[in-house]
Amino acid sequence: MDKKIADAVRERAQEGKLSCGAAFRIAEELKVNPLRVGEMADELDVRLYRCQLGLFGYDGEESIVRPAEEVSPELELAIREGLVVGRLPCAVAWALANRFDIRKLDVANATENLGIRIGQCQLGAF
Repeated sequence: MDKKIADAVRERAQEGKLSCGAAFRIAEELKVNPLRVGEMADELDVRLYRCQLGLFGYDGEESIVRPAEEVSPELELAIREGLVVGRLPCAVAWALANRFDIRKLDVANATENLGIRIGQCQLGAF
């Protein structure tokens, strides 16, 4: 399986970088944990970029997260309920985006407004 993951990472990497979206597609196609894809990218010196939560890997600026102007009470409560050791796990942020039918970036922007950090990247980037 490691060879298949390595081949897929090499195939999709461009200029030594693999987007988070591509990494998750590899995990889904090969039916492996996304963390394993992130680890393989690291082993191959392939850098992850274009975090789907907007946290890292954007041309010209590292992060595209900006504090949301407003956060609904329902979303704030859900974010606070999802905290683990004071941080919102990446997987929980994704689930909240799906639950509230908003972009993943919108969840990150809400956490920025609330002064909450996102942690536990599913690809192991942070």
